[in-house]
Amino acid sequence: MLFLGEIISLVVAVSWTATALFADVASNRMGSIVLNVIRMVLSLLFLAITLWVTIGVPYPAMADGQTIFWLGLSGFVGYVLGDYCLFQSYVLIGSRFGQLFMTLSSPAAALTAWILLGEHMTAMALLGMAITMIGIGMSVLNKNNGEKKLTLKLPVKGVLMGIGAGMGQGIGLVLSKVGMEHYEIVSGGALGHMMPFASTMIRAVVGMIGFSFALFIFSKNGGAKFMKGVKDKKGMACALGAATFGPFIGVSLSLMATLYTNAGIAQTIMAMTPVFILLPSKIFFHQDITKLEVLGAIISVIGVSLFFM
Repeated sequence: MLFLGEIISLVVAVSWTATALFADVASNRMGSIVLNVIRMVLSLLFLAITLWVTIGVPYPAMADGQTIFWLGLSGFVGYVLGDYCLFQSYVLIGSRFGQLFMTLSSPAAALTAWILLGEHMTAMALLGMAITMIGIGMSVLNKNNGEKKLTLKLPVKGVLMGIGAGMGQGIGLVLSKVGMEHYEIVSGGALGHMMPFASTMIRAVVGMIGFSFALFIFSKNGGAKFMKGVKDKKGMACALGAATFGPFIGVSLSLMATLYTNAGIAQTIMAMTPVFILLPSKIFFHQDITKLEVLGAIISVIGVSLFFM
């Protein structure tokens, strides 16, 4: 089928938009940590079933200590730290701005790959960083009437959480790459296309452990908060939606997209979530969206696309 990879990439961007909207509602109803515990449990269930059906065992087969270390570290940085910041940003500044800051994941990944892997930073990548920053700035800064000074129109804590989310995803991605490359070697390629799913499961286990510790050990009345969240029917429905469209459908189709088209094209299309989320945010959450915010989101996506040229 012509343009199959591009079509799948577009579906991924829509899927991640749905994830953000579901997570926005669920985070505000049950709290970001409770949501993440539930989301990790559901993700592990989906991944276990997928691996069981495809490779015959419901766990990451043939993973050695080094594989678990790198993918576990990736899960801690990407899921525990990154997703905590992301879902907290949904509570503080909403999913629309939270997803905008996720465009920082490409610069974060490029910088981390340069530090850890010695990958070359091209002039186009540096330009992409600058354009991405400009796009974000256009969306989150405004100028008061009669004043030349730019001010931040969002809570500082929300902005910091958004930055942390983008950084966490980008750094976690590079750590995943290190772990998956080692996993490919030790497994001898026996897992085939299911190796990324097995890798994701290792990351999700660490994510579940990290969020469980945060909720039940370090949080006051964590058990009561968890039970309250589980009993919230609307919150649970949205948590199920966030888990289904995110770690399960989104990740699965994003891996599939790279099989049918250039990885750079796929990543650029999938990065359009900050643009796609604008209209649903206005329809479902009745948020006011300015022309400058729309332009800023588009410019940020253009900046991301330059990393793959």
